[in-house]
Amino acid sequence: MCSKTLRISLSLLCGSAAFSCPLSAQDANQDLTDRASIAFGTSIARDLTQDGIKLNADKFSEALRAVLEGKKHLATDDEIKKTFEDLRSFMADESKRKNAAYLEANKQKQGVKTTASGLQYEVIKAAQGGAKPKATDKVKVHYTGSLTNGTVFDSSVQRGEPIEFGLDQVIPGWTEGVQLMSVGEKYRFVIPYNLAYGEQGSPPRIPGFSTLVFEVELLAVNPPAQ
Repeated sequence: MCSKTLRISLSLLCGSAAFSCPLSAQDANQDLTDRASIAFGTSIARDLTQDGIKLNADKFSEALRAVLEGKKHLATDDEIKKTFEDLRSFMADESKRKNAAYLEANKQKQGVKTTASGLQYEVIKAAQGGAKPKATDKVKVHYTGSLTNGTVFDSSVQRGEPIEFGLDQVIPGWTEGVQLMSVGEKYRFVIPYNLAYGEQGSPPRIPGFSTLVFEVELLAVNPPAQ
């Protein structure tokens, strides 16, 4: 996590592992050293915050200073590995708990229905007589996908262009949900992680164990060519 962020930052600075980064050149330019210090600190802290990782700033500074000043490291490699494993486990449990709570609260809302698989949906705009797709059909849709905190991770609406795809080529929640719709209708789907991108998520925009919220408008259905 944070070690990955640091490696990326160093890679951007040095170009490649084979290139010897002239850090000593910074000693001759205090302004550059100060700016580099701020840049690394800002980049690492921002990435950690975006990943939802909370740190003790005093402990972080203490550990960082020990390494930079050549003192005894405050954690061994084994301790670092174990801590990261514990942190990943904790964050996964927290994500599952929060997403389960969101699903429980959402299903109590008026108009929300839950299928046997756990998919939740509500009709935003109904239409009569339109074609209903099968799992083997191609569909044309407009959609907006977001996390439960409202962060939009993908939107054909924002791009201003609908998208067409095979309904059997998407996440299970989409395959099931869009088959409930008729052309001209607009639904809101709340998709549990097991019907979406699972435990791994789809980094960097979708964390593991994420419940996803989609607003989908079905524009057309195109059966497969015979």
